[in-house]
Amino acid sequence: MDDRHFIEQIQTGNEIAFRQLVDTHQRMVVNTCYGLVHDRADAEDLAQEVFIEVFRSASRFRSDSRISTWLYRIAVNKSLNFIRDHQKRKFFQKIEDVFFSRNSSASVSQPFSTDEADTAIQEKQKTAMVHRAIASLPENQRVAFTLNKYEDLSYQEIAEIMELSLSSVESLIHRAKRNLQQKLYRCYKKDC
Repeated sequence: MDDRHFIEQIQTGNEIAFRQLVDTHQRMVVNTCYGLVHDRADAEDLAQEVFIEVFRSASRFRSDSRISTWLYRIAVNKSLNFIRDHQKRKFFQKIEDVFFSRNSSASVSQPFSTDEADTAIQEKQKTAMVHRAIASLPENQRVAFTLNKYEDLSYQEIAEIMELSLSSVESLIHRAKRNLQQKLYRCYKKDC
């Protein structure tokens, strides 16, 4: 089924066509969201929201782009909105902790003494450090970098999704890589 036919069927309320659309694109949408929010459960929740949005707004689909491009746009926007909301909640939670003298430090369990446990902890810390560095990038750099590295999309596809010129996407990804190198190098030197 081509994109136009999919959308026409969804617009008429065809649940089978919608199910096919979800089955075809669900993994891509979840991975896109995960690349931005770095939490599998949140990414799966966001993917559900993406498909609800698709069902509700199928009548507004512009057939001049592919469905996958449209889905990427919705997934990126939902993920960025989630990140913004999450940052606001964390900010207000910190304020509450200060004003109500809540102890935010959790008890630390004793680490395993095996080398495997140490290696697993170090890998988890490195992954968290990379995710923090990516999350600290300016929004457009973060989106372009994530779509390129996590979703393996071409610069041209990213340009379509972000509605930017190809040279702008190239510049964003170049700056994102440079910023990440600097951030990770500084963190490595400080042993964070």
